[in-house]
Amino acid sequence: MPGIEKLPIEETLEDSPQTRSLLGVFEEDVAAISNYTSQLYNAMKRIYDAQNELSTATHLTSKLLKEYEKQHFPLGGDDEVMTSTLQQFAQVIDELSSCHAVLSTQLADAMMFSISQFKEKDLKEMLTLNEVFAIASNDHDMAINKYSRLSKRKENDKIKLEATEDLYTSRKKQHQTMMHYFCALNTLQYKKKIALLEPLLGYMQAQINFFKMGSEHVTQQLEEFLTNIGASVQGVRREMETELETMHQTIQDLEVASDSLYLPDPDTKIFNINRNLTRKTGYMNTRKTVFKFVAFYISKTRLVSSTWERHYYFTQGGNLMRQARGDVAGGLVMDLDNCTVMAVDCEDRRYCFQITAFDGKKAVILQAESKKECEEWIATINNISKRIYLSENPEELAARVNQSALEAVTPSPSFQQRHEISRPTIHSRPHPSRTNSSSSLGSESAALSAVSLDSIVAPDTPIQFDIISSVSEDLPNQATTSGQGTRRTNPFGESGEPKTEESEESILHQLFIVRFLGSMEVKANETSDVICETMRQILAARAIHNIFRMTESHLLVTGDCLKLIDPQTQVTRLMFPLQNVVLCATHKENKRLFGFVLHTGGGRIEGRPISVCYVFESNNEGEKICDSVGLGKQIAFHSEMDRRTTDKQRELDREKERQLKELNKQKQIEKDLEEQSRLIAASSRPNQTSGEGQFVPLGNSSQSEDSDAGDDGKKKKELEA
Repeated sequence: MPGIEKLPIEETLEDSPQTRSLLGVFEEDVAAISNYTSQLYNAMKRIYDAQNELSTATHLTSKLLKEYEKQHFPLGGDDEVMTSTLQQFAQVIDELSSCHAVLSTQLADAMMFSISQFKEKDLKEMLTLNEVFAIASNDHDMAINKYSRLSKRKENDKIKLEATEDLYTSRKKQHQTMMHYFCALNTLQYKKKIALLEPLLGYMQAQINFFKMGSEHVTQQLEEFLTNIGASVQGVRREMETELETMHQTIQDLEVASDSLYLPDPDTKIFNINRNLTRKTGYMNTRKTVFKFVAFYISKTRLVSSTWERHYYFTQGGNLMRQARGDVAGGLVMDLDNCTVMAVDCEDRRYCFQITAFDGKKAVILQAESKKECEEWIATINNISKRIYLSENPEELAARVNQSALEAVTPSPSFQQRHEISRPTIHSRPHPSRTNSSSSLGSESAALSAVSLDSIVAPDTPIQFDIISSVSEDLPNQATTSGQGTRRTNPFGESGEPKTEESEESILHQLFIVRFLGSMEVKANETSDVICETMRQILAARAIHNIFRMTESHLLVTGDCLKLIDPQTQVTRLMFPLQNVVLCATHKENKRLFGFVLHTGGGRIEGRPISVCYVFESNNEGEKICDSVGLGKQIAFHSEMDRRTTDKQRELDREKERQLKELNKQKQIEKDLEEQSRLIAASSRPNQTSGEGQFVPLGNSSQSEDSDAGDDGKKKKELEA
């Protein structure tokens, strides 16, 4: 038979919401088993009580066995071997339903005893253990609340000792009760199969004995079937005994090992504080402020009071999550990237610390259970805020970055001061390059850059952490073409200035909030590995140099370009033409990180165009931004093809018009020449004949002819011009 689902006894002391949820599934399974066992017991009781109703009762039993596969058991519902076994039992019982006489003694001993013991003893024991566990859990919660309310200022040793002893006793009681409760629930999974199979086995043996082996064919099949089932039951019983012994030994070992863990505030000299963590879980109290309005005569006064709520907290990547007891999944509390954490003094609580978001708009005050937990939480959040969890070996990197453990629990400067101090400037400090970082930081840079980037990233290339309009320097026609420069831009396409033809034809306007991480020159631009390696290089450089500041901008994706717009002044910081964007991709694991490779117009190096990779962080929209950029490039490509087709058609129309004009001019010249010839011929006849007797000298006529020919040549040249 397949393995049995079990509750983890080792996790009873932590008592996490996942363990409680799994416990609820087992409790639902107990209720389903109890319901089904009661029905099966009633059916077998009818067989025992009335021999005359044997056929009907046997048919009901067969029907219930057939419905086993339709039962919704939270655990073991898909046990095909068990289902097929019960189906075979149901078929055999249907064949034996015509028998009307059964020995009552054999039925009582072989069939009713096992299922009665399971129903009356095992299932009732589970109900008792459930009630005892509920009482122990409530006592533990009350002791926790009493211990958490101990005042730091007005501390009484007697009250503190009493609260500590109560918490120790209640926690130990809950732990031991919970372990025995889990052991009983795990054992019940084995007893369930035994309680279902043993009565059926006894019933069939009684039937065989009663009918004296009946038919040889049927008897041979039954013997083989029952032999296999008996062997399976014995195997389950042996497996149950072995597992029960293992669980009892585990309980004993955990009771001995967990004795020191029952103390709510262990000694930090004995239990060392781990400051190299990048993941942590545990229960903490969170401060919740409540505003109350109290009326004094006419006016109203607002009173501020604070309450504390206990939740289960855990880190997931760069996020702090919270989960209440009984919830299936946790919810987001805060983004820990670039956050600030420090220990704070609360008037009514101990071991408190405050987490402030990177923009300073959100802060959370939490209370740990002990000094050790408080310092470990602060160290863990500090490591996460530095993005150490994104490296290949975060614990080793955290051990190198966190040189002093006491710095994590002392109040740190404010968010603005820390970023002003760590903000990289162009004039005061050169940009960190891959060569400089390796020479200045030694093995630390080598640990962060395990893969050689000579084939992807250009050597001796500085990393730029702030937005500088280097693209506009490389593209001198950008300002004249776009007409933007430093002009104030409306991201929604609504401007007070007249709309150009390009803005009117743009059908794509999508706006995203992004934060600039850095840029650097790259060699290759064929695959997305270039962008991933550039992201790793930039994030590693930020972690090494403690650069936390990121410039937030609005990224506007249109059908012809990408624009970075200042969210405060609406001034366009940078503009990237889409025809120069050759590659856009997101990080393989962190989808909030995305980047694109841009061809600049500054010439070529080693026969290749200069390419720069820009890396940004978005609000869970990296893939959507890449899709928008791809759509924009398609729109830009089709627009360019349409423009080229239109220009070619215009050129053809102008060429046809020019040829038509030339043809008309040629016809006009020929017409004018014919008219000139006709006029010359008409004027030469009267001069030669001189009908009135006038004498015209020969020389004068030749001169007139020459003048007429010269005039004709001039007119011809003017017409040709």
